[in-house]
Amino acid sequence: MIRIVATEMMGKCPHAGKKHSTEVAKKMVAKYPKSLQDVIEGDIVGKGYYSLVKQLQYRIENAKRTSTPKIRKRKHQTESDDTDEIPLEERAAMQDTYGCIKWNPKFLPRGETQQSQQQKLEKLKMMFLQTNVSPEEIKCLMKSTFYTQRQHVNQGKSIQYLREEWPFWFDELGMSVHFKELTGNNLKEMFTRNLDLKGQRLLNYMTTVCAKKSKKFLQTYARLQRMRGQQSGCSDDVKELVLLLLSYFDEKEESLFFYVDNTSLPEEVQLEQMPLTPTIVVCGKSFISNYLNNFVNRICGVTVLHVNLSTGQSCYSSRSFMLSLDRTLVNTNISSFISALCLMFGSYYCFNIHYPSELASTLEFLQRCFFSINPEKGTKVENKNSKRRLNVNPRVLTLIQELSDHEWCEA
Repeated sequence: MIRIVATEMMGKCPHAGKKHSTEVAKKMVAKYPKSLQDVIEGDIVGKGYYSLVKQLQYRIENAKRTSTPKIRKRKHQTESDDTDEIPLEERAAMQDTYGCIKWNPKFLPRGETQQSQQQKLEKLKMMFLQTNVSPEEIKCLMKSTFYTQRQHVNQGKSIQYLREEWPFWFDELGMSVHFKELTGNNLKEMFTRNLDLKGQRLLNYMTTVCAKKSKKFLQTYARLQRMRGQQSGCSDDVKELVLLLLSYFDEKEESLFFYVDNTSLPEEVQLEQMPLTPTIVVCGKSFISNYLNNFVNRICGVTVLHVNLSTGQSCYSSRSFMLSLDRTLVNTNISSFISALCLMFGSYYCFNIHYPSELASTLEFLQRCFFSINPEKGTKVENKNSKRRLNVNPRVLTLIQELSDHEWCEA
């Protein structure tokens, strides 16, 4: 179908570009949405026609490509040349505001003053030192001081400063309030809901289709086999899901996870070896070992009991995970992997952090399919060059297409 449509387009306009492909794809999807729309478990991805635009564009580019190699002259680039249609400052702001609905509130809440905001800030700091505090009161205070929190982060305050001034912001309760105000979505609730809807289908596809056709998965298995441990009995589906996504997109595990001994104290963690971006510190090797055991069982056809994906409780110790931002440990007591994953992801939005290019596909897939942040335009990925990016990552679109086409049934 793509070949036929692309041929017809080029017959009408030999130099058909993305603008033409977009218009054609939009009309095709409008006429046949059930067959052509970008959907995963009922959720439309972007505007719903980006994958069709991508396929049409690739086909037109291939048809126009000649067999005669072209000699291209290298352009001397100066600092003034390092611009696209949008200045760097505006591009950065676009990445900061990506997916947000209240990125920079203009006015204080009704009835609030700068003095009252400061008083509530101090009260939150005092409550953080207490053991018996009301979660509802914390939520109320965090919500009413959202304006000041955004002012601080948008002014470029350091993570260390924010950690000292807003300690609850880096806990699950405080970040969920800020994330809800910022994006309109519940952080952990949205993730667990989508996990129950889509998680098993994604795992099934990766542990059957991908494992059989991709050497990368088998290489991952061989590498992790040497790290096999003895601990078992935990729910590993969510951890397995993330590791398989990293493997599928060929992205670096060490950019997302930093492993330390199970007995390591926070002050013993070698922060200088960590990435600057949000990183989950994993205490102990059981995380990898359990992933491996489950993964091998699936490949070998061994029956695996279904585990509820929305449970992420760890059986290791009370401090199984920590969170690092800007090489600073901001939370040293996270007992479940799902909580750690949500805190890591939420940090990108709460603190104006761009996705690193080495994790671009994995984070965008999690963003669109599990956290339901689905902007039609823009990107959260750091821009290391002037090359323009598509509104939806092509690799993410490809995986969504493959999942939509994949037929499976539960055992």
